[in-house]
Amino acid sequence: MISTQNRQAGEPSLSQPARKATRKPTNVSLPSDLLERAKELDVNVSRASERGLREEVHEAEARAWAAQHAGFIAEMNARIERDGLPLAEHRMF
Repeated sequence: MISTQNRQAGEPSLSQPARKATRKPTNVSLPSDLLERAKELDVNVSRASERGLREEVHEAEARAWAAQHAGFIAEMNARIERDGLPLAEHRMF
């Protein structure tokens, strides 16, 4: 089956940082108890927020890619169900 997580070779990911990305101050609202715990534990809130946002962007890109290619994926999966995997007779496992 074809995975919805695959990308075309060489296709850029918008979630990957630019080579010389500039940082921009941003206001973010966070639960006060969570912010207090982060400060107590010396957690860098900016870096933690960046990691979380990067993950969310990556997941949103994956969903968008899957939606954009859903027709092709369904067609290929149906073809594999009907005809089997190409070159399956040559598999050693």
